[in-house]
Amino acid sequence: MTDMSRRDAVALLGALPLAAALRWSPSAAERAGFLERLEAAGTRFEPGFFTPAEWETVRVLADLVIPRDERSGSATDAKVPEFMDFMMQERKDEQLWMRGGLAWLDAESERRFGRRFTTATDTERRAVLDDIAWPARAKPGLSQGVSFFTAFRDLTASGFWSSEIGIKDLEYRGNTVVPEWSGCPPEALAKLGVTYDGGR
Repeated sequence: MTDMSRRDAVALLGALPLAAALRWSPSAAERAGFLERLEAAGTRFEPGFFTPAEWETVRVLADLVIPRDERSGSATDAKVPEFMDFMMQERKDEQLWMRGGLAWLDAESERRFGRRFTTATDTERRAVLDDIAWPARAKPGLSQGVSFFTAFRDLTASGFWSSEIGIKDLEYRGNTVVPEWSGCPPEALAKLGVTYDGGR
């Protein structure tokens, strides 16, 4: 895949229909329950849905979607694979595309390079992803891979930007106590070209 900054990714995701964004948005209760179970699992997480081979692929693929950079951690640092495992157990109607898509990815890598996706080189992995990451440019014969990767990327983004790491990465400032409100900063008002009228 061509390099894409997190800011570019946020802009791209912002252009998606709201329904696509909401598809993977867990409720506050779901997320809290997941985090409690993750904490209870201690240092070693055992996936309840993914097989060991699938788990390895999910971790590699998630970090290709959102790698670690100078700004923040990667998808695995944000425990996105754990989040995905939780979502697959909670939403059983989503299991088929995930399992089938991971199998497709390995089969395509085997067909091209004679090895599974996780044992392929970084260049080989990116070659496969380049062909399925852009739906409008993909060949018709790769439609299953395109469909899988689009859903996987959405789920990765949802897991990452609803995590503590992802929220910090976005510099989200909500959900914090503001003991005293002194109004919008002057530089922000100037940028917007507005002023307070009579103290209102």
